[in-house]
Amino acid sequence: MTKGKLSTFFVLTMLMSAVWFLLPVLLYAAEGKAAIVEANGVGPYISAALAVGLACLGSAYAVARLGSAAIGALTEKPELMGKTLVFLGLAEGIAIYGLIIAIMILNKL
Repeated sequence: MTKGKLSTFFVLTMLMSAVWFLLPVLLYAAEGKAAIVEANGVGPYISAALAVGLACLGSAYAVARLGSAAIGALTEKPELMGKTLVFLGLAEGIAIYGLIIAIMILNKL
């Protein structure tokens, strides 16, 4: 992916996630309920969604970069398969860390 396509993909992903997240919030506020002002409003949900979303975006970027580099390395040295899988597993762990943080945030409610 070129840099322009990657930034366009990032912007579109952020806009789609904002629309799908803010739509229920706006409908809830349209009913006359002040969800944002309440102590248990949407703040924890926003922070949990951001934790998972940004961790998944970072993980996807890391896996894309590492995956393409791993394929290039494997074409020259097939014995590097185990090492590349370890690095890919570490990159995928970033998304799991975001999910764990979101679960910890939501359990504080």
